[in-house]
Amino acid sequence: MTSTTIERAVHRVIDDMQANLGQDLTIDDMARTAMFSKFHFTRVFRDVTGTSPGRFLSALRLQEAKRLLVDTTFSVADISSQVGYSSVGTFSSRFKACVGVSPSVFRELGGFTPVIDPGADFGGDGPCTTLRGQVSLAEGRSPGHCFVGLFPTPVPQGQPVRCTVLDGPGAFELRDVPAGTWYLLVHSVPYGSEHLPSGTGDEDTVSVGRYGPVTAHAETLPLPAEIVLRPVGALDPPVLMALLDLRTNALERAVG
Repeated sequence: MTSTTIERAVHRVIDDMQANLGQDLTIDDMARTAMFSKFHFTRVFRDVTGTSPGRFLSALRLQEAKRLLVDTTFSVADISSQVGYSSVGTFSSRFKACVGVSPSVFRELGGFTPVIDPGADFGGDGPCTTLRGQVSLAEGRSPGHCFVGLFPTPVPQGQPVRCTVLDGPGAFELRDVPAGTWYLLVHSVPYGSEHLPSGTGDEDTVSVGRYGPVTAHAETLPLPAEIVLRPVGALDPPVLMALLDLRTNALERAVG
């Protein structure tokens, strides 16, 4: 089976997820759509997207909830139901854990967060290391501010382990990285498009890059990370965490 055939099958499943965000989709349902066995489907889906079908579906649901909060006047309860949650309390808790703020605050701030608190959930009392690298643009992409975040999973959600914001593509340095296995994720929009909340915008606007997993050892420098930004695609897990609003000088707040 060719990689093209596999990617087409995963595309079919993601299209079906997006069309049925309010429904109870099971792994069996997804495997039938892909026309694979359940166990083979789960493996190839993870190989293609970097995460499991269940986590990808959950990310799509929260991405749609973010859009509805910013673009509509539906209540939080209505939105939670539309994206497949039977309990508004469960939805609100999950949203805050993955996005970084509550649904009501996300709406109030127009899809942004007032502050990012890197490392809040990851200790870091022991010996740490430094991760350096370079962000570059694929040909034809427009430059802009670059959010660089280190996360425990391939889905950019919750608070990052460490992060920084670059004025544009170039060198970066993340200090005091705790020991562990992490994923480096970069999100960028062109200058003048800073009004777009994270998780919105199409492939003509949003550029992303990924690197990892990176295993950090205490007092040992990992190899430099080379990340090329490319158009965001349907196979990329959505950016769930709320980003800073660079139009309001939020960049001056601590994100380092």
